[in-house]
Amino acid sequence: MESLYKTHQYLVEHQHLPLRRKLMNEIDWNDRLIGIKGSRGVGKTSFLIQYAKEHFAPDNRECLYINLNNFYFTVRTIKDFANEFRMAGGKVLLIDQVFKYPDWASELVYCYDNYPDLQIIFTCSSVMRLKSDNSPLVNKVVSYNLRGFSFREYIELMTGETFNPYCLKEIIQHHAAISTEICSKINPLAYMADYLHHGFYPFFLEKRNFSENLLKTMNMMLEVDVLSINQMEQSYLPKIRKLLYLLSLSAPDNANITRLSREIKTSRATVMNYIKYLKDARLVNLLYPVNEDFPKKPTRLYLQNPNLLYATRMIDVEEKALRETFFYNQVHKDYKVNSESKNVRFLVDGKYAFNIVDKENRKIKPDIYYGVADLEKGSENCIPLWLFGFLY
Repeated sequence: MESLYKTHQYLVEHQHLPLRRKLMNEIDWNDRLIGIKGSRGVGKTSFLIQYAKEHFAPDNRECLYINLNNFYFTVRTIKDFANEFRMAGGKVLLIDQVFKYPDWASELVYCYDNYPDLQIIFTCSSVMRLKSDNSPLVNKVVSYNLRGFSFREYIELMTGETFNPYCLKEIIQHHAAISTEICSKINPLAYMADYLHHGFYPFFLEKRNFSENLLKTMNMMLEVDVLSINQMEQSYLPKIRKLLYLLSLSAPDNANITRLSREIKTSRATVMNYIKYLKDARLVNLLYPVNEDFPKKPTRLYLQNPNLLYATRMIDVEEKALRETFFYNQVHKDYKVNSESKNVRFLVDGKYAFNIVDKENRKIKPDIYYGVADLEKGSENCIPLWLFGFLY
């Protein structure tokens, strides 16, 4: 255990955390069992270290970070290790990569039931259903989703300025005043292109080729978050990789399930299941009419965030796809996004109709809100598209 304390201390002392994530303020840290879900690459490990750094001195042994990738946990159980930790005075156990340990959920429940003086905070893949009826964690764990950087967070990183997030109602009603205030400090349009290319995933801060790193991350999502966690055979990987690429080429148009099933040589039902796995892994977003959902065919399919478009399409990325993907990605964290009609692209929370348009090419109707690209400040129902990046 001594080496784990040393690793914890080193990480807390040396990890550079340039931005405090908004989720840190949203979590009730009094709960005894907390799950931090998120897709690969969004910064779950850094989030745990940030928590430790804010609440405990590096050498304070009441808090300990462990990664279940460590081979040590092939011979030690979580429950026995947790008991040893608390007997030594430990109070908060931070567990990373929890899915690497077999029967992890049952052992966390054991700890919850038998060690009331111990708090456990763990990270897991976005595909895991922590609160499903058949999960042993139901009614015990409180879970939260950590997302990639919003446009607001990216701008804070790039400029050193601090900006408040706004709810959708505030943006709709007061966007002119809000955008004027923000633009008095920075020019948001100067950062938009870079954010769409590489700003969603925190690892753009690392001194490595971002595109290559993102491709590796996407392949790890497919191999681990789609195949391994869903207990699928490795032989299915080429079909799923091909499906993701074909979807990226057609997004955000209607997904032709019949054509896709023919191209990857499998049934329509299997294609729909694969698409659901890709959605759970935070690789795609599905757009449905109100009151419809999987297993029905979606109205449209988007990649989960604009960075993924560049990673799959490389240089052949359409502006329309980028803009709509950005809007959907930023809005759907806290709001329900549906398809509306032939002439309206998005319906948000069942009452706000939105189209995403270019500044130079727009036909304005009074009963529709417009997210307008390349617009610094808006008026009436024309809202700068970048401002939706300030929702979280």
